[in-house]
Amino acid sequence: MDFKINTSDKNSNARTGLLKTAHGDIPTPIFMPVGTVGTVKAVHQYELDTEVKAKIILGNTYHLYLRPGTKVLEKAGGLHKFMNWKGPILTDSGGYQVYSLSQSRKINEEGVKFTSHIDGSKHFFSPEVSMDIQRSIGANIIMAFDECTPYPCDYNYARRSMEMTHRWLERCKNHLANTPSLYGYEQTLFPIVQGSTYKDLRMISAETIASHNADGNAIGGLSVGEPAEEMYKHTQIVCDILPKDKPRYLMGVGTPMNILEGIALGVDMFDCVMPTRNARNGMLFTSQGIINIKNEKWKDDFSPLDADGNCQADLHYTKAYLRHLFVAGERLAAQIASLHNLSFYLKLVEQAREKINDGTFYDWKNKMVKQLEQRL
Repeated sequence: MDFKINTSDKNSNARTGLLKTAHGDIPTPIFMPVGTVGTVKAVHQYELDTEVKAKIILGNTYHLYLRPGTKVLEKAGGLHKFMNWKGPILTDSGGYQVYSLSQSRKINEEGVKFTSHIDGSKHFFSPEVSMDIQRSIGANIIMAFDECTPYPCDYNYARRSMEMTHRWLERCKNHLANTPSLYGYEQTLFPIVQGSTYKDLRMISAETIASHNADGNAIGGLSVGEPAEEMYKHTQIVCDILPKDKPRYLMGVGTPMNILEGIALGVDMFDCVMPTRNARNGMLFTSQGIINIKNEKWKDDFSPLDADGNCQADLHYTKAYLRHLFVAGERLAAQIASLHNLSFYLKLVEQAREKINDGTFYDWKNKMVKQLEQRL
């Protein structure tokens, strides 16, 4: 993997770059649609490519491990071939899903014992197991195994968890060094900065992660319930420490406003289930603000979903028609809404890149943040 910064904004820490992988180049800043179990929900792979114009998608280690399982993935030749996606893939480590299973998991130095949400069976993840699973999946970018702490979090717990995450990183690196990739191309490991919402812990973790000189770095443990201003504050603390010549990935973030603010702080990569999850519930993100398409007010509105949109769904379907589909319980509603929201997110980061390149990002960002948070 190779990363090159092209342009930097003079009024913020925003920058554009190009991330090269074995499965294609990724312009940054970029948003990565989440394909939890080998599918971005309600969207075909060819639509991700031609309509959404996704440059990279995510797979989920925990879910893909449970089904279809690593044996099936290896027989298929990895997740790329299994799902027929030719672009780059990033996988998380399973740490966040284990965090979300707080009622059915036990954590210690060796790893995490947890109960499957599917059938109640017992499983164990360690740094080594996580690396093996991600080898089997075959993602281009893989994440170090970490513990994601909740918010709020006791200081002493956050410190112990962070230190264990750092020790787990050493085990991830050592295990990868002794296990070859399975499909003939390099897999790049991103360590993860933790430390909850404590400035000193975030600084310690960022300095520790930076010392490993990885090809890219992630910021974890944010967007877990803390106020947005806390997220921005700790993102800035970390970005000021992490190497400037390496891509920075803010995990699980977020709203369009969060993404624009994150770009201004120096983040290059984002992911979130919000565009597809909210789409399935009738919430549309548009260039003018947020729409609940189920509301009565859209019943006879025959204007496009977003006049400034860039996908076929925006131009071919009206607000009235999409509302009708939701009211009627038609599955096409989720497809159209998901396609729209993902296209909006990818168009937004494309515009951000253009504004950084032409030197107008900061003022544009401030205008757009106010505009995008409006409820229409």
